[in-house]
Amino acid sequence: MRPTQKLARILAVRVGEEIELAIATERGETLKVLASSDQIDMLVDELEDVLNSPSEPGTSGPPEAA
Repeated sequence: MRPTQKLARILAVRVGEEIELAIATERGETLKVLASSDQIDMLVDELEDVLNSPSEPGTSGPPEAA
């Protein structure tokens, strides 16, 4: 697995029925993925849960993949 990188920005555009996310890192790398509207809804829900949860000291790094 590749090491964790810092996020620079995320861009999103609709491509037909799907949404293309372009995730750019501070190192200048870009990852493009296609997602369905349902997947974007789940992503938004997940991010809202993270933003609304208390910050726990001592937790660093990304969460385990589902």
